[in-house]
Amino acid sequence: MYTGTVKQNRRAVIFFLFPAVAALVVFFLLPIGESVIMSLLDYDPLKGFSAIKFVGLENFKRLYTTKDLAIQFRHVLYYMVLYIPLVLMTSMSQALMLNKDFAGKKLYKILFYLPVISSWVAVALIWKWLLNGKYGLINNWLMIIGIQGPSWIRSQVWAMPGVVLAAVWKDTGYYALILLAALKGIDKNYYEAARIDGAGAWQRFKSITMPLISPTLFLLVIINVINGFQVFESIYIMTEGGPAGATRVPVEQIYRNAFTYYNMGYASALAWALAIVIFSVTVVQFSFQKKWVTYEG
Repeated sequence: MYTGTVKQNRRAVIFFLFPAVAALVVFFLLPIGESVIMSLLDYDPLKGFSAIKFVGLENFKRLYTTKDLAIQFRHVLYYMVLYIPLVLMTSMSQALMLNKDFAGKKLYKILFYLPVISSWVAVALIWKWLLNGKYGLINNWLMIIGIQGPSWIRSQVWAMPGVVLAAVWKDTGYYALILLAALKGIDKNYYEAARIDGAGAWQRFKSITMPLISPTLFLLVIINVINGFQVFESIYIMTEGGPAGATRVPVEQIYRNAFTYYNMGYASALAWALAIVIFSVTVVQFSFQKKWVTYEG
C-alpha cells in the first residue's frame, strides 16, 4: 500500500488520472467545442480555411425553415414506435426463458448472443439479402403459407419495418441479459407466497415481476430512445435513406452533409439540434418515472 506524503500522494493521483483526463479533453470536450464553433460557420474543408465564412445562426435558421428536418424526426419516431415495444417484448421473453433451467441452456446463451457481438455491417448485409423481394428467405417462407411478401427494402411502406426487424434481431440478446440480471435479483419468496395465495402465472408476472424490474425497464426505455434518435448504421447500409427518402433520419443526414456534401457548418447545427431534442425527451421521461417505476423491493 502506497503511504507517502500528501504532496507525493497528490502527484501520484495526478499521474494516474492524467491519461484519462487528457483523453476526455482531446476526444470529447474539444470536439464538442469545435462543433459549436463550426455550427456558426459556412465551412467546406475542401476549400481550405480561406473560404470559411462566419454566418452566425444561419445554419440553425435553415434547420427550422425546411420541412426535411421534420420529416427526418418523423421517421425516427416511426422507427422507435416499431422498435422499442418489439425489442422489449422479445428481450423479456428471452430473459424469462433463460431464467429457467432447460437442456442446452449454455449453448442457447451463446447462439442468441451471437448477433450482439456481430458487426452491424455484416448483420445489415445479411438482412438486406433476407429481405430481398424476389430471393429473400423471409418472402420464401411467407410464400409457403400463401402470403405474397412485399419488396421490403425497395418499398416506402416496408423499408422501415425491415430495418426494425434487423435491429430487433441484433439487439435482443443484449437487452435480454440486462433483464435476466434483474430477474435474478428478485427474491423467490415473493413468488412462493403468491403461489400459496393462489396467484396464477400472469398475476405473478403482473404484480411481482413487472414492478420489481421496472427500474431496469425504465433504463432500457431511456437507452433505446436515445439510441433510436441516433440510429444510423442499419439504415445507411440497408437503405441509404431510401427508397425516395422513406428512411431518412437525422444522423444519416448529419453524415451526408458532413462527409458527402462537405457542409460542416450545417451538419454541426443539425447535430446540436438532435442533441437538444434527445436531452429534452430524456428530461420528460425522467419526469414521468414516478408514475410507473418502483424502486422499493
